[in-house]
Amino acid sequence: MVLQTRTFQRVPKLRQFIASTAIVLALLASPVSAQNSKPQPVPVKDIVPAARDIPFPGAMALEVDATDVDRAIFRMKQTIPVPDDARSAGRFTLLYPQWLPGNHAPRGEIEKLVGLKFSASGKPLAWRRDSLDVNAFHITLPKGVREVVAEFQFVSPTAGNQGRVVVAPKMMNLRWNNVSLYPAGYFTRNIPVDATVTWPAGWQAGSAMRPKRTTGNKVAYERVDYDTLVDSPMFAGAHFKSFALSDKVTLNVVADAPEYLAATPDQIEAHKRLVAEAEHLFGVRHYDRYDFLLSLSDEMSGIGIEHHRSSENGVGTGYFTDWAKGPGSRNLLPHEMTHSWNGKHRRPQGIWAPDFRTPSRDDLLWVYEGQTQFWGYVLGARSGLFSYQDTLDAFASIAAGLDRRAGRDWRPLVDTTHDPIIAARRPKGWTSYQRSEDYYNEGMMIWLEADQIIRRESGNARSLQDFARSFFGGREGDWGVVTYELPDVVAALNAVQPYDWQGFFQSRVFEVTPEVGKQGFALGGYELVYVPEASNFIRSGEAASGTTDLSHSIGLIVEKDGKIAQVMWGSPAFDAGMTVGDQITGVAGRDYSGEALKSAVAATSSTGTVQLLVKRGKRYRETALSYRGGLRYPALRKTGQGETGLDRLLAPQTR
Repeated sequence: MVLQTRTFQRVPKLRQFIASTAIVLALLASPVSAQNSKPQPVPVKDIVPAARDIPFPGAMALEVDATDVDRAIFRMKQTIPVPDDARSAGRFTLLYPQWLPGNHAPRGEIEKLVGLKFSASGKPLAWRRDSLDVNAFHITLPKGVREVVAEFQFVSPTAGNQGRVVVAPKMMNLRWNNVSLYPAGYFTRNIPVDATVTWPAGWQAGSAMRPKRTTGNKVAYERVDYDTLVDSPMFAGAHFKSFALSDKVTLNVVADAPEYLAATPDQIEAHKRLVAEAEHLFGVRHYDRYDFLLSLSDEMSGIGIEHHRSSENGVGTGYFTDWAKGPGSRNLLPHEMTHSWNGKHRRPQGIWAPDFRTPSRDDLLWVYEGQTQFWGYVLGARSGLFSYQDTLDAFASIAAGLDRRAGRDWRPLVDTTHDPIIAARRPKGWTSYQRSEDYYNEGMMIWLEADQIIRRESGNARSLQDFARSFFGGREGDWGVVTYELPDVVAALNAVQPYDWQGFFQSRVFEVTPEVGKQGFALGGYELVYVPEASNFIRSGEAASGTTDLSHSIGLIVEKDGKIAQVMWGSPAFDAGMTVGDQITGVAGRDYSGEALKSAVAATSSTGTVQLLVKRGKRYRETALSYRGGLRYPALRKTGQGETGLDRLLAPQTR
């Protein structure tokens, strides 16, 4: 009995242990989140004052020391009046420009702004960076402070892997957005600025801004608003030359060495015709003066950025001296000048902004950049900067290249307008499938077709030039901004020539298309064909870039040393497993060269393969590309008789 009693007493404890263990195991098996803390979002308050369309009280004074060429460092002192509301609040907010016009993306180089200190009456002021917007600086103001002094430096890139090189031994590109701050709370067009620059001794500078006082190598410039200041960059250099192209337009050139400035009279005459053709095209001038800024350099990075009364254009040293070798970069200046009308005066509502903090909405870049690309090539041909044949060859190359975009099967053209923000112009491994900023060239093809439709529908009585005059024209000398939306574009086209323009844009811009539209060629009396010989346009492009372009045959673009720059998605090279970064070291059992590769491709009509030795990292492999098409290069072939619509489009209008 005693034994039985003890056993009975143990059973409840055993049951209790088993039950407790089950509970623990059940808890361990339950979702972990049930035991975790769960925060809730707290609304984030933007404390940076919003831009208002009111006058800024006073004028900023900006002093830039640009003499440290060896280290490429700009040094600034900026004096900014403090508005009454900031004094009352005890806090003043200054901004560094971030969303820059013409870049279509946030390109401000805030990481290169260093040494920032604020003071008032010689006493330091405390500041902190905004936790939401890192381009905003909040300054604590003691009572009675009426102006703030900011001192800082801009450490510009000394090598290409740091960003665009803007200072070279004999020249520089001073961009005001890099070297200045501006007060939050105001439209930038309402903030006056007095800017002064100390240049290296003996240097000259070009800009749409004009000096009002010069003391030695220190130049004080005319007062402008901050919007105009940022829109008026400067090129300066030891080797500088200006050419008058009209009563209002000047070509300012800086070069690595004086011999590169040796422009011939015929070359300058072609630039004069460019100005005459552009002004004739649009009918009015949206500038009181216009300054081309052109750098000829192998040391300062290239550039092509539009401004209302100027443009930044950076090309290689042979722009004038290698003129006979091909068109090179000569479509750059026509493109950027066209922007004075399209992009600067007339601007999509989503791209215009009251300050340099407001994000850009780029959906209409196929108008802003696409039609500018169209007129750039047309003006190049009309002025003689591009020959007629080079222009046709450029059109053929562009259309064929767009057809190689395998990404057309998933990405419509309008989506590429967001690429400046999505990709930030970083290198892409599979550009043909990812697509890039195709709104430039495919936009050009759309406007080429629109021009030919207007000519057909009007019996050659009207053309896209009539649209250009009505839509981008206006008052002579007005260099303000007039915004538009897509319905405004459609209405203006219908006023020139009634047509289903809304449907036209819907199918070409907003829908996926298997290939680029070539109806503009067909209506203009030409067709795209492929031939075994490269055009002068393609050959000069290969020479300038140091590449071998076989994108229309085996699907490769190869650098001089055999490194693969591009592989076309779905091409024979793609099917053989090749990719960007591979290096071709041998062709058909011999050392690699561009000519050897071309010869091997040319022979494929009989061989059916291209035998390659390919290196990837430390490994080598033999690769056979299956292909029978030989060399293929795009060209335009005339289908009509006599003068066609495309002939009329490209013909000079002022001679």
